[in-house]
Amino acid sequence: MKAWLADGWLAGIRHLRSPNQGSRPADAQVSLLLIHNISLPPNVFSGDAVERFFTNQLDPAAHPYFSTIAGLQVSAHFLIRRSGRVVQFVACDQRAWHAGKSSWNGRDDCNDFSVGIELQGNDHLPYSKSQYAALWPLIDALRRRYPITAVAGHCHVAAGRKSDPGEAFDWAAVRRRYPALCLPPEVAG
Repeated sequence: MKAWLADGWLAGIRHLRSPNQGSRPADAQVSLLLIHNISLPPNVFSGDAVERFFTNQLDPAAHPYFSTIAGLQVSAHFLIRRSGRVVQFVACDQRAWHAGKSSWNGRDDCNDFSVGIELQGNDHLPYSKSQYAALWPLIDALRRRYPITAVAGHCHVAAGRKSDPGEAFDWAAVRRRYPALCLPPEVAG
């Protein structure tokens, strides 16, 4: 994952365009990486439900849980599946709809200045080695293209509303690999 295509699409990975996106404000610079987790239905790590969800193609009748989220329009820039396979849904130059009501270091609406990376998983089960093996080069590629200064979890920008990426995420590894990046105080060590 080294080359960038037009408008913030990363070469060498699957592209599956989500309609759930928009333009970033003219003065917004991508400076924050937001780590999330997702599994659909909850705690199920197989199938293509996440891809269908981010592209507004999720069948609400396919699982009882799906009917509870059928009207949501959500996206992230990237999904890293348990296998380490990376899917991109939104060009990084665009604003994905992943953070919702959020704030980081006094700035509201993190979607304006962040890239959202979803890890297929949940708050409590360890993420796979393959996911971390895909996450590090993705972060490296993003840092080469954008002035990334910080990495946070969804829980850090939407405290009390969100808990992901959860206790299972290896913040110590992020600290070791990226000591110059700002991290949330509770995980900064």
